Amino acid sequence: MSDGGEFGAVLERYADHLALERDLSAHTVRAYVGDLTSLFDHAVRLRLDRPEELDLRTLRSWLARLHSQGASRTTLARRASSARGFTAWAHHRGLLPTDPGAALTSPKPHRRLPEVLRPDEAAALLDGTPAGPEDPAGLRDRAILELLYASGARVSEVCGLDIDDVNRERRTVRVFGKGRKERMVPIGVPAVEAVDAWLSRGRPAWVIGASGPALLLGARGRRLDPRTARRAVHERLAAVDGLPDIGPHGLRHSAATHLLEGGADLRSVQELLGHATLATTQIYTHVSIERLRATYERAHPRA
Repeated sequence: MSDGGEFGAVLERYADHLALERDLSAHTVRAYVGDLTSLFDHAVRLRLDRPEELDLRTLRSWLARLHSQGASRTTLARRASSARGFTAWAHHRGLLPTDPGAALTSPKPHRRLPEVLRPDEAAALLDGTPAGPEDPAGLRDRAILELLYASGARVSEVCGLDIDDVNRERRTVRVFGKGRKERMVPIGVPAVEAVDAWLSRGRPAWVIGASGPALLLGARGRRLDPRTARRAVHERLAAVDGLPDIGPHGLRHSAATHLLEGGADLRSVQELLGHATLATTQIYTHVSIERLRATYERAHPRA
């Protein structure tokens, strides 16, 4: 911030709340802090001295200024959401006499439909991933791909798995999502077999004292970093001709879309993905409709 003072102090308190009480990741906390730093800088420019002076007019003028500087609808929506989260917390803690963010609206971001694999493309990716008996990296990467596609989990959630989180007999995975919310997710036989192969022939080659209970390891024996996992997924996608470079999140989108196209109900897919609201999951119904439309236009003689 250009000026610390009371704004800086309350921002530190809020960052502690996000990290310690809500258990958000360091990356998410930094994003919130960045958004609020922008808001507080704007407040200081308007000659506000204390956080309790924040009002709806200040919040709106901040968003208007960002819009005039070329901020996208997505950015404005995220900044407004950050402000609403802060003002709700500050009002609850008695730092604001009212909650001005409750009346703050923002433009809805344009939601681009996620790119997904077709079922045959997913099969080509998973079946074409090399994993020789003496290849720890290949065995691990195959386990990553199978777990991502089978569970619909986020890459950070898969990297956070411990060995005991995978119940190979019941074919379930215990996943800790955003805010450390726990959910049980079913997985299929190929995913279990890939995990078994990694545990029996891959992980022992890399395990060290610092590995702890981590299921997936890097080459140096420590818990696999999500950035390394993302890179591995991109490399495996690039190795199969014709596949779009959708990354780990694209496998999550693909899993959800294929479940819905296979007859799963939206509520079940919501549970699988760990979405807080059904509205977030509903984008996958649009994905399915768009895929149906494309098929219809290619195949129907009077499309």
